[in-house]
Parts: sequence; structure tokens; C-alpha cells
Amino acid sequence: MSSETPHTDTNAIVACTVSRDVQNFDLLIEDMESAMGENWGDLGFAEALAFFNQPEAESLSFIALAIDGNDEDNLVLMGEIISQAKNRDIKVILIAEDVTPASLHQLLRQGADEFVPYPLPEQELQAAIERVTTPEPEPEEAIANPHQLQSGSAREGAVIVCQGLAGGSGSTTLAVNLAWELALLSDHEQPSVCLLDLDMQHGSVATYLDLPRREIVMEMLGQIDEMDAEMFGQALLSFQDKLQVLTAPSEMVPLEFFSSDDIERLIAMARSHFDFVVIDLPRTLVQWSECVLNRAHVYFSLIELDMRSAQNALRMKRALQSEDLPFEKLRFTLNRAPKFTDLSGKSRVKRMAESLGISIDLQLPDGGKPVVQSCDHGLPLAVSAAKNPLRKEIAKLALSLHELGQQDVAA
Repeated sequence: MSSETPHTDTNAIVACTVSRDVQNFDLLIEDMESAMGENWGDLGFAEALAFFNQPEAESLSFIALAIDGNDEDNLVLMGEIISQAKNRDIKVILIAEDVTPASLHQLLRQGADEFVPYPLPEQELQAAIERVTTPEPEPEEAIANPHQLQSGSAREGAVIVCQGLAGGSGSTTLAVNLAWELALLSDHEQPSVCLLDLDMQHGSVATYLDLPRREIVMEMLGQIDEMDAEMFGQALLSFQDKLQVLTAPSEMVPLEFFSSDDIERLIAMARSHFDFVVIDLPRTLVQWSECVLNRAHVYFSLIELDMRSAQNALRMKRALQSEDLPFEKLRFTLNRAPKFTDLSGKSRVKRMAESLGISIDLQLPDGGKPVVQSCDHGLPLAVSAAKNPLRKEIAKLALSLHELGQQDVAA
């Protein structure tokens, strides 16, 4: 392929790679030849801007902008290429190797439609091409989210955060079921509870509610600085017309992809439209964790009665206190707590709290296999196992939080 003028002998060019040197991306060449045959060309960065103004560019469907760490000094030029392409309705697939999350974030915000890491995963370029060249089904989006958010809403919803301090400690189970119980208590015709899955890599809220993961979520997250009520509303999915859910993206996203300002804007948008905003967090502490902690009205830190939970709780305590962050906001929640008749277990709970210098404010019973089955079937416990002891305890918690919210409104 020529690096000067994208052309073929017989067919019009419908795609171009744009890079400093396409030979640095040999796998991209192979995949483009496999996907596009001879209907593609190659351009340098400066050449791409000139080519966009030529008549031959009218047949372009997309460009594959390939960059590596050496190109990060030219982000302004990269952004201009993306902007010029978008102005001409040309889709942009961003191919990146050894590029920082901040740079990726900036380029996606400028309008890149897809991101594929390099070396290219098997068939991933073909899948990205299909996504950018397939028109979005507008009517289906409207059906998926029938509740349109009104701009200028004046609500100031309470923020309830769930974070597990050890794997499998039940953070997502609590977040999903607490959000559903709060939704059941609402007197509003429109949903008053929003559930945000901010575990961008391993979030399971979509699985626990049997909801699809849609590309529009990543599009909205990539343009948070331009997000309005309409864009936010389109990214939400409705669960049984009572609960609005922002699922994790369909692809894994680096947690550092988002800044504190991004998360602040997302939470503020949710609060302005809902009475309760329930957030499921990843276990990892990242740069925007402080933002969530400061915005939280209630922050449940889930642990179990084991050594790993004790060690992680101590680490969390030291980390927050060393940075003068509001550690006192954390409400340590013991999942799979001993039964009332288990005196030795209750004694272990007391010793654990004393040795860590924390207060265990909430104890959740072990719901057993029905909890796992409920999650696998994509249903809240209130629907699949209403008499389960864990469900009853979460319902009590939701009722107390709902009453506190009513008292705040009255005050």
C-alpha cells in the first residue's frame, strides 16, 4: 500500500489506515487486507488532513488511526484528524499501543468511535469495523429506555455506595438488591432509584439483573464532559420499569480512564434526577475514589469473617487516614455473619472489630444457594426468594434508608 496516495486499480477506497508508519503495525496490515481486500489505503498524519479535502475521500467509510507511545506528543494533531473525519461522517477506529489512559481518554472524547488495543486481539478489528459501519437501531433504543429524563431536574438524591474489601464479599449483591428494595418503596410513577455500576472492568450488575451491555454506555462515558440529561438517559436501562441502571461497558476499560471530574459529573447528573443513587464500586482504590467517598451519604464496606477481610480493612483504614480522608463515613458491613445462636462466631466478630479498631455497623446473614441462583438467573431476591433471610435484612435496611430520606425531605 502506498503511504502517499490511497488508491487501488479497480475499486474505490472505503477505508484508510492513518499512522506515522504503518509498517510498525504489521498485524493491522494483515487484518485490514483480510477485512477490506484491496479497498483500503494508507496515509500519514499530515497526508490524512490533506486527503480529507479531496473528492476521493467522499467514498471513505472509516479510518483506522494507529498510534503508539511515540505519538503522544502529537495529540493535538491526532485530535484534529478525528475532528476532520467526524465532520465528514467518517467513522474513526483508534488502534493504540503503549498509550496512557489519559491520552486514550482525550482522543475518545474528541470523537473516536471505537478503541482496539494493539497487538490486535483475534477478529477484534473485524468486529470493530462491523460496529462502526452498522447503523444504530434508533427505535430499539427508545424502547429499551422509555423513561426520558427531564433537563433541569431539581432533585438532590442520596448517594449510597457499596464496596467489597475482598473478592466475593457481596458488594454487587447488596447494591443490586438494596437498589431494588428502595425502588419498591417509591411512591413516584417514574423510577426514583438509579443504580450505577462503576466497576468498569468486572462489573456484574448487568448479569445480576439480566440486562444487556450496550455500546452506547462507552460512548457516553467517553464524552462525560459533554453529557446532558438526554445522553445520560439514553445510556440507562430500565429494570421492570422501577429501577434505572447504568451497566458497566461491554469492554474492559482501564480504571484510570476516568478523572475525578468525570465521576463527579456522572454522580451529580444521577443525583439531579433520582431520589437515591446506589453505586457499586470496584475493590481497587483509584484517583476518583476520593470523589465517591466525599459524595457518599452512606458508604457500605463489605467484609467477611476471615483473615483477608481483616487485613484489607486495616489497609483501607490506614490508606484513608494517611490522606486525611473521611474514614468515619465507612459503615463496615459483615456479610455471611454468624447466626444469633452461634456464640463462638459472635465472639469472633467482636474480637475482629476490637483488633482492627473499627465498628461493624451491619451484619448480613448467609442467604445460601438461593442467593447465587438469584444472581445467575438475573433476578433480585425479592422476586426469586422473597423469604430468604438475606432479602429480609436488606429490605429492613432499605426501609430505614427510605425513612431517613423522607425525614430529610420534610426537614
